[in-house]
Amino acid sequence: MRQEPFIKAEQLSYRYEEEEGGSPVLHDLSLEIQEGEFVAVLGHNGSGKSTLAKLLNMILIPTRGKLFVAGKDLTDENMTEEELLALRKNIGMVFQNPDNQLVATIVEDDVAFGPENLGVAPEEIRERVNRVLGEVGMLEYAKHEPHRLSGGQKQRIAIAGILAMLPNCIVFDESTAMLDPVGRREVMDAILRLNREKHITIVMITHYMEEAALADRIIVLDEGHVILDGTPSYVFEQEALLKSCGLNIPQCTELIHRLREAGISLPGDCVSPEQCAEMILQSLNLSK
Repeated sequence: MRQEPFIKAEQLSYRYEEEEGGSPVLHDLSLEIQEGEFVAVLGHNGSGKSTLAKLLNMILIPTRGKLFVAGKDLTDENMTEEELLALRKNIGMVFQNPDNQLVATIVEDDVAFGPENLGVAPEEIRERVNRVLGEVGMLEYAKHEPHRLSGGQKQRIAIAGILAMLPNCIVFDESTAMLDPVGRREVMDAILRLNREKHITIVMITHYMEEAALADRIIVLDEGHVILDGTPSYVFEQEALLKSCGLNIPQCTELIHRLREAGISLPGDCVSPEQCAEMILQSLNLSK
């Protein structure tokens, strides 16, 4: 029997009030995300990526359509505040700038902030703080001042603060956009561990193709519509369609495409530098 999706959008539309009379940012969008999936969402600026993220986290309310989380209809007007709060705890959100999510002067106090506001007992808060800092590789920085940390470290603290509230899903809204390559790698390593070891559902809004290639599935938005939905291998094979809406493919994938166009036989899919190197090495060995 088919598993009930953790997130389900049906004909979802959203229009910002200041754009009354204009086209919706999202227009009759439908999608499903299963519990435990790692889904990357791609799209050019204005495609509706961040609007979708804010709808999933209930920061915004849909103009039209239905949105279900854990089987509950978030658009149900009869839903009580208590029911809505319980559902909001299911989905945490990590934003682009980590400084906007850090609220305390000591790392462990910052991570404890969310559980404290949820009324969690002090003993359990202490256990949660230590555990989630360990999960993002930041336990040794528990007594440090957040403003003295690197961008990648700050973002991992922001992730820990969300984890301390025990969400089933985390939405990352361009969360590596302001980081250097080292910081991006630190954050992506943390995201992959949370998904693969803790089975937390991940929805990652990104414009980095190499990050999207690490996901189980990629959803591509254009003008508020889903235009592609599939595995990274499938999506990145649609090079012409992606480029028509202002997106590129990973450099390694493009290299394989150009080599094939030059007549070099390279069977298989390529979405990572490691796969690219292996495919080229195998081709060289076969040509000897």
